[in-house]
Amino acid sequence: MRQAGCGKQPPGRRDTVWEDRVEGKHIMTQAQLVITSVSVRPYESDDEKLKAFASIVFNNAFVVKDLKVIEGNKGLFVAMPSRRGKDGTFRDIAHPLNQATRDMIERAVLEEYRKEVARGFEGVKPQNDGLDD
Repeated sequence: MRQAGCGKQPPGRRDTVWEDRVEGKHIMTQAQLVITSVSVRPYESDDEKLKAFASIVFNNAFVVKDLKVIEGNKGLFVAMPSRRGKDGTFRDIAHPLNQATRDMIERAVLEEYRKEVARGFEGVKPQNDGLDD
């Protein structure tokens, strides 16, 4: 599969055109990455830095769960979902491939987080570490 030139794009639009051959037929697909849904739920534990978990839906077709809202030294940021490897290091399960997409995701998640904080997370079930259950 190779990426084809997709012409001049309007600012803020993330279109990609891919060319490939399937069963001998030349196909092209085009996708515009659009965030269609964001949900945030607070995290309850002794960890003061981890504030919430988030899920984000792209194009009403693909979901990424367990993004983390973290209070860092320079303010809030969004960490991608990750898994601990056998060597003890964490590796992202899903992550953006460029800074523009990372910024788009972080803006959407933090905007929803701030809205939920202002509402007091009313009607949102908190997530805990499961150790008290």
